[in-house]
Amino acid sequence: MMHKLAKWEADHPKTVFTIALLLLIPAFVGFICTRVNYDILSYLPSDLESVQGEEILDETFHNASISIVITEDMPAKYTKALKDEIGKIDGVQGVVWVDDIVGMQMPPEAMPDELRKVFYNNDGTKTMMLVQYKNSGSSDETLKAVAQIKKLANEKTFISGLSAITQDTKELTDKEAPVYIAVAVLLALAIMSFMMESWILPLLILMALGMAILYNMGTNFVQGEISFLTQAIAAILQLGVTMDYSIFLMDRYTEEKIKCPNDRSEAMARAVTQSFTALMGSSLTTIFGFVALCFMRLKLGFDIGFVMAKGVVFGVLTVIFILPEIILLFEDSINKYKHKSIVPHFDKLNAWVIKHNKVFVTLFIVLLIPAYIVQGNASVYYNMDKALPQDLISIEGLNTLKDEFNMASTQFILVDDSIPAGKLIQMENEINELDGIASMLAYNSLLGPAVPDDILPNSLTEICKQDGKQMIMVNSEYGAASDELNNQLDKMEGIVKRYDPTAKITGEGALTKDLITTIDRDFIVTGVLSIAAIFILIAICFKSFSLPVLLVLSIELAIWLNLSISTLMGTEISFVSPTVINCVQLGATVDYAILLTTRFREEIRLGLPKKTAILNAANAAERSVLQSASVFFIATFGVYLICDISLIKGICALLARGSLISALSIVFFLTPVLYVSEGLIRKTTFWWNKEKPANKKFFKLRKKSEVKQDA
Repeated sequence: MMHKLAKWEADHPKTVFTIALLLLIPAFVGFICTRVNYDILSYLPSDLESVQGEEILDETFHNASISIVITEDMPAKYTKALKDEIGKIDGVQGVVWVDDIVGMQMPPEAMPDELRKVFYNNDGTKTMMLVQYKNSGSSDETLKAVAQIKKLANEKTFISGLSAITQDTKELTDKEAPVYIAVAVLLALAIMSFMMESWILPLLILMALGMAILYNMGTNFVQGEISFLTQAIAAILQLGVTMDYSIFLMDRYTEEKIKCPNDRSEAMARAVTQSFTALMGSSLTTIFGFVALCFMRLKLGFDIGFVMAKGVVFGVLTVIFILPEIILLFEDSINKYKHKSIVPHFDKLNAWVIKHNKVFVTLFIVLLIPAYIVQGNASVYYNMDKALPQDLISIEGLNTLKDEFNMASTQFILVDDSIPAGKLIQMENEINELDGIASMLAYNSLLGPAVPDDILPNSLTEICKQDGKQMIMVNSEYGAASDELNNQLDKMEGIVKRYDPTAKITGEGALTKDLITTIDRDFIVTGVLSIAAIFILIAICFKSFSLPVLLVLSIELAIWLNLSISTLMGTEISFVSPTVINCVQLGATVDYAILLTTRFREEIRLGLPKKTAILNAANAAERSVLQSASVFFIATFGVYLICDISLIKGICALLARGSLISALSIVFFLTPVLYVSEGLIRKTTFWWNKEKPANKKFFKLRKKSEVKQDA
């Protein structure tokens, strides 16, 4: 059935290619219509109290992600004029400043301490206002409003807060993401041009893979939206992990043309038929690695995992149904511009590795435990301000808040408004006594329990009281994700829950604290799932008990060494990096191990001695491994060099380094391990050194071919 389909498409290349081109139109429309989410914290599970608190802030107080605007050495009337201008912007619900509470005539030194500490710095030269939005903090309307506020700002005005950071992330990603893809493609084209035997072939392969990438990105429309992280790295990852499928098909086509020199369409049909099963088996390991990400509680994992698993499927389909037509249509040009490949032969290197096999096997075993321990101590950051350039307006505003207002983070406490004012003041006093509390904006602490609600301005009531809830804003000297803030939040929660068991604490610090807990759990779950899935797949493919252990360990060691380098260099990596690397590097580069092992088994079944078999296998497999790893490395390393967003830059650095380490692990560790363990493998693997009945004809032909070559 597969051969008939392959033969039909090989006989009608123009028809198939035209259909493929037409399908790019809806894919492009889907791509431009897919919304991009720039707020990482919005992917937290909805059952967390901090997330539920955000929903209340958003729906009730319109404070889910307020912006803080700071003015320096600006007269009160000009600050008031700026406030009024901001209030007119579409998407802004309101702007809160001291004039809403005590009027603008009162000087800072005459204000109550609680109020002055919230809105002014110590010397009174800087003041801040709180901007509330009509929609959620990461909505398109809010981000447009933030952009308008930034246009009103001058050199004496700063803006900060989660919405401001998210808007800066959007601007930077939108500007740089197309450059990432262009650089990755150009560098991949350059390295492929020298490693392949034609100057035209790399262009055609990249054309086919580019179509697969657009199909994948276009179908993201069904999800409604994707994260900016997925948008930025998906194309580069898809290019890197599916490149070897194209190389595999071309190698097979070259072999089949020798058998069918006068019928190119038949040769291509055979190549497609023979490649299909191998590509499906190879791609499954990569797909399982990405699918493991979908089981993260942090929904960002599903976002990346689903898009990338889908991308691998499109990559395989493109190699099977589109690349063959492109090759057939442009084969004359491919042949016209042929040249000698620079891919080296590994005969001498492999002979040297096998000669010193005991040394490398010992090193493999010795490195496992320390590499695992060291990689677990990598320094990880969780807050987005560390992922962005420090000269952005939102980061400068955040630094101003830290330096001038002792406000490194802001939390919001939501309590039942029916609690007596005296009790609330008592609770607020306890919170104020905690170490690291910079200031607090609380209805009862500002005015006292004796002041009735009906004589107060509506603006103050709307800020602090809505729909039976009362909001308390607490500013902390400690930054989000720090141990000090997390300890402070634990103590704060203990105090608040004594007064109101239904109370919720939210804000950047509380959300980030929950993010840390969620990611720690996700790292364990995704690691176990990806290893287990790939372990089972290898066991089924090879009918073996020992090979899954050896192959997975060889790539896991490469992953641990990759992360260990970051630890030893003192490099801080983003919270998502270990989880992504653990799944992606395992799923994408375990193909190298499978390729070597498959060829080793094939040589053993020919009756060759194990030393000859492993050398033949290594010499044949490592050329393909080098090409695939080189493209993966150059594409991700190029993005690392030009990227200004540390979150993306760090992931690309790890992926680039990981591809090389995995390739080196195959050469220096797995090759000698397979050689030394061949006896164990034979005893624990079905049909290891004997062909299955269905394959006897193939191996007889292979043996006959070997005899002719020797003669």
